[in-house]
Amino acid sequence: MLPTTPVLQTPILGPQHPSDLAQGPPEHPRVSQPCRPSSTRAQAETFAGCAERSQLVARVGAVGLHPGRTPTPISPGWGLFPQPRSPVMVSPAIALAFLPFLVTLLIRYRHYLVLLYRAVLVAWLRDRLTGTTREQRAFQYLLAHAIPGDPHHILQTFDQWCYHCEHLSCVGPAKGRIVERLLLERAPLRVLELGTYCGYGTVLLAQGLPPGARLYTVEGNPQHAAVAEKVIRLAGFDEHTVELIVGPSEEVIPQLREKHGLMKADFVFMDHWKRCYLRDLRLLESHQLLAEGATILADNVLFPGAPHFLQYAKTCGRYRCKVHRASLEYFRAIPDGVAELRYTGAR
Repeated sequence: MLPTTPVLQTPILGPQHPSDLAQGPPEHPRVSQPCRPSSTRAQAETFAGCAERSQLVARVGAVGLHPGRTPTPISPGWGLFPQPRSPVMVSPAIALAFLPFLVTLLIRYRHYLVLLYRAVLVAWLRDRLTGTTREQRAFQYLLAHAIPGDPHHILQTFDQWCYHCEHLSCVGPAKGRIVERLLLERAPLRVLELGTYCGYGTVLLAQGLPPGARLYTVEGNPQHAAVAEKVIRLAGFDEHTVELIVGPSEEVIPQLREKHGLMKADFVFMDHWKRCYLRDLRLLESHQLLAEGATILADNVLFPGAPHFLQYAKTCGRYRCKVHRASLEYFRAIPDGVAELRYTGAR
């Protein structure tokens, strides 16, 4: 008589077929049929079947099966959703490798950083704190320290303000001497200035005019024009000597002959927006406002720069062009220059 073999009950831990995944887990675990102990061969087959089912369950748990798709292995430890990656850290050695490069840039361009600080950041902060513009503060300084009716002393007071207080984009003393020298050599009777700003360049030009000459100065910003008007009159120049015209240069230039009586300009000084230099020069040409042999001076042609203006002046064949190299106003370490054009006539 054979010994009685206990009944084996193997729970199904997972679906037996990939298609069963879509149906979800069964509500109650199914129990396999008892392995009948009919013979030793039957027992072995029963144990082999149980082992195959266990292997299938292990494969289903380790492989993500979807109906109609190729099985995709699931990395251990990731689960159904990928875990967030840790931030990539820069190696200290790589950071230290860039340190000499950054130091070199700071040393090389330190003057430009100082210019940015003085011309932009300081002005913005003081505008918010005082409620007045930089140009108005400069005029208040003139009233307190300059001698009325003395153009030379007014220019010196402007320079002191720009060196020690705040930066103003004026022509400055270094390039101003170039303008004075050329103005003395040419002795023009009709002078046109594009870009009055605070009146520094206007006073510089007006004090070098020969007797009977007249200066026309154009400013597009009404607030700057209001300050410039006070500075010009403080220097002692009346409306017969200096006429201030408020408006965009592209609108004023076509009206200079009919509205303001400027037939031909013997001397032109440009110190407004650099991108407008070429446009306004062509307007002067098209309206025939340049006298033959007229001198055109353009400030800041190297910094911030006016490359298209210089290229046109050198290649159009109407001008003899020369660049007087100097430094940026109130910053000796930043190179700049004044372009001198001599009009030879239309071609």
